[in-house]
Amino acid sequence: MKRVFIVMAALLLSVFSFAQDAAEKINQANEALKAEDYAKAFTLYDEAMKNIGDVQVEPAINFNIGFAAYKSDNLQGTIEYLDKAIEAGVNVSKSYEYKALAYGDKKDFKSAVENYEKAIAADEEKDPSLVFNAAIAAYRGELLDKAVELFSKSVESGYRGETALFYKAMTLRKQNKDDEYKATLEKGVAKFPGDDKISSALANIYVSEGNDIYKKGVAILTAANGKVSSGAITTADDAYTAEVEKAKTEFKSAVEVLEKAKAIDAGNKNAQKLIDACNAVLES
Repeated sequence: MKRVFIVMAALLLSVFSFAQDAAEKINQANEALKAEDYAKAFTLYDEAMKNIGDVQVEPAINFNIGFAAYKSDNLQGTIEYLDKAIEAGVNVSKSYEYKALAYGDKKDFKSAVENYEKAIAADEEKDPSLVFNAAIAAYRGELLDKAVELFSKSVESGYRGETALFYKAMTLRKQNKDDEYKATLEKGVAKFPGDDKISSALANIYVSEGNDIYKKGVAILTAANGKVSSGAITTADDAYTAEVEKAKTEFKSAVEVLEKAKAIDAGNKNAQKLIDACNAVLES
């Protein structure tokens, strides 16, 4: 997250003596903010603003107060003052960002995403972290279509590309979009070959596919041996040999898929066990 520049707002004009107390509180709040005593800063700011009378202050002070409110876990104060900052056109993108963070802390992820998107629209610097953080909020809130959209944008921008692509894949899996899930991981392995999470996830898909093919081979052999046990055929019969060859074809196919798993995740023990089981039949 970019560094936040706090504007130390001062009173523009102290005309009336009754405003002196409010002015002093604002000065004390500024000092508390600089000292990172956020709860104290918010209390002083809030008391001052509620008793400021007709005295005018810099609009930037509303961002300061909203920031202090966020840092002291005060959602109501955060929204109240950051909305005033937005209305005044002060630190608009940052104000929306901190509103988004506050909503995220309260697990109102729909509102968090909405405010992140407003922050993105208002951000002249096009900070890519905003898109990524919005995607994470959408993912946490089960706003899956929005999460896929935002993670895709993060991948395209190159900001935390490996993590964004991995979470995009995980989101697709939550949506039961198995083909897109696999395709996304395959793109990830090609683009980020050193990322263990992406490689491991894709390897597990290959292991599952290889295991399914292996089971088909086992089923063919089991059925053929059942016929032998019942006396319907013998192991010397061409029919039995043909079934064994069908099974071996499945085992060869399984090995091909499982070797893909080993190629990207050399330590995958499940892949190796299945390869060994297949080879035991193929070499017999």
